[in-house]
Amino acid sequence: MSLESYPAFAADRFRELARARNLSLGDPLFALSVTGSTNDDALNAARAGAEHGATFLTDQQTSGRGRRGQRWSSPPGENLTFSVLLRPAFAPERAGPFTLAVGLAIRDVAARCIAAPVGIKWPNDLLVNGRKLAGILVESHIQLGKLSALVVGIGLNVHMRALPPEIAGIATSLALEGAHEIEREHLLCDVLEALAARLASYETLGLSALLPELLAHDALRGRRVRTESASGIARGIEVSGGLLVEDPSGSLVSVVSGGVELLDS
Repeated sequence: MSLESYPAFAADRFRELARARNLSLGDPLFALSVTGSTNDDALNAARAGAEHGATFLTDQQTSGRGRRGQRWSSPPGENLTFSVLLRPAFAPERAGPFTLAVGLAIRDVAARCIAAPVGIKWPNDLLVNGRKLAGILVESHIQLGKLSALVVGIGLNVHMRALPPEIAGIATSLALEGAHEIEREHLLCDVLEALAARLASYETLGLSALLPELLAHDALRGRRVRTESASGIARGIEVSGGLLVEDPSGSLVSVVSGGVELLDS
């Protein structure tokens, strides 16, 4: 349990801020006190014809999921747990690498809140001092071979200070890293604004324009890693979004999916 109690997300306050900033995402906002999975909520809405920008947020997620079916839960009122429905103008095969653009968007915001460096851990996490600050789950809705919708699920640890034992050694939050007086409604506006900018760039230029930033903030580069298909030294991210791993023979292997484990401390 948290040592502090935080108010429920104030949807009207967010809408006021969003209108003032003329945000292209976040309208409509569906804010629930409890839901199973905001990604499921957004995918169901996508199938029903919901518009680009619809956002589904919860103060408590009970059965969320990360990549490869991992559990993704959030304590009540402490974090930003939400999913955004996008109707992007790119092919289905570009959906996976877009996760890295989302990571840069969240990093844009988090780096303004704390002094410690915020790194991107391929393919879908943000790290601070080696601990997870945020996670991303991007899921596609395909119709007739085309990308009908893209759901971007984001979990950003904000106020958490008392971490459950199972994640105490591997997770952190903006508060634990020194951020003060964070208003979640304002923070959501910041993230949605950054995400809209990254989406516009990605639609036009793809991942190639983002590679210098990914290189600068790559939390794995130069470190020993293990994936399902390769082990060795991480050597960066290629233009297709794959992780480059130099194996013991000196060959570069492109890892295009799955998780990655850090082998050095």
